[in-house]
Amino acid sequence: MVVAALIARDGQILICQRRNGDRHALKWEFPGGKVEHGETPKQALERELREELGIDAELGQEVVRYQVQYPKRSPILLIFISVTSFQGEPRNEVFEQIRWERPGRLPDYDFLDGDRDIVRRLARGELWAPDNA
Repeated sequence: MVVAALIARDGQILICQRRNGDRHALKWEFPGGKVEHGETPKQALERELREELGIDAELGQEVVRYQVQYPKRSPILLIFISVTSFQGEPRNEVFEQIRWERPGRLPDYDFLDGDRDIVRRLARGELWAPDNA
């Protein structure tokens, strides 16, 4: 199980690019990561946001969940959760770069295959809008 955050500010969504040399190098994604044993999805996402961005986040509702499968890998359940507020300024702790972007521009980025469905839906204004975060 993998959790990812939809973090909004001024009508934009925070996206992150994986480091060169990492698995899926230079692909874009939403911040988050694996749910560890004994964690709830929200606990995992709070931990990941502290580790990856140095922020303390207040989480909102689950926006969507779906399963993806990469070749020669086990299926992965992806859970996307909105962030209603956060303390601190997001800092790039583990990525090649982080960027605030308007939802309509998200399809211009080379996202992980598993994120492409939500990227398309966010760009069309479905599911969730950063102005309503």
